Amino acid sequence: MLPAQEAARLYHSNYVRNSRAIGVLWAIFTICFAIVNVVCFIQPYWIGDGVDTPQAGYFGLFHYCVGGGGPGRELTCRGSFADLATLPSAAFQAASFFIGLSMMLTVACIACFALFFFCNTATVYKICAWMQLTSAACLVLGCMIFPVGWDSAEVRRMCGDKTDKYTLGACSVRWAYILAIIGILDALILSFLAFVLGNRQDGLMAEELKAENKVNLLSQTKKKLEENTARYLESKSIFYGSQPLTEAGR
Repeated sequence: MLPAQEAARLYHSNYVRNSRAIGVLWAIFTICFAIVNVVCFIQPYWIGDGVDTPQAGYFGLFHYCVGGGGPGRELTCRGSFADLATLPSAAFQAASFFIGLSMMLTVACIACFALFFFCNTATVYKICAWMQLTSAACLVLGCMIFPVGWDSAEVRRMCGDKTDKYTLGACSVRWAYILAIIGILDALILSFLAFVLGNRQDGLMAEELKAENKVNLLSQTKKKLEENTARYLESKSIFYGSQPLTEAGR
């Protein structure tokens, strides 16, 4: 069996290696989540026409295209994030704001990776965790607010008169909306993992500080022991060296 000190050192090295590996995976998936977030924000395929819709078209957060019902009709596209007033509903404007804020927080989280070279690792993990948690909250708000705008005139023109808030009528949910919902779960998992990594780094630093203090204490004890031993030997040599002189004086 390994000595206790060697086993503790081996456990500590494995602990550090595993934490770093999990941290690398967390960083990779954070970048993937940022790509998903950007795609959800840019792509206009949140809802779209179906087989029985009066008109063809599709809607995104801030860009939508609606055309005629006959085949070969071109779609008329409108909307821009630079001019949210062109959107058919205030709900679409609010959803665009929250999804855009979520995207900016995710990009800022990736930018914070540079802080690992300058700041405390645990602190950086916790900053990123709060950013990802806030990003998830913004995604939730955006996904919940977006269906409120389904009762607008433009959406009803494409999806039919049965369309209302949270009711799409003849239209259907497209892949960008589904991807945004999946992104919520992704952001929550990443933020939880970042909190765990931050707490593990705190524990790791505490263990390293404890080990360092133990080494310092041992070195100080050894130094004092050596000083006391040297002092004892010196006093002993002086005693035995002066003993013949005393006897001669007698």
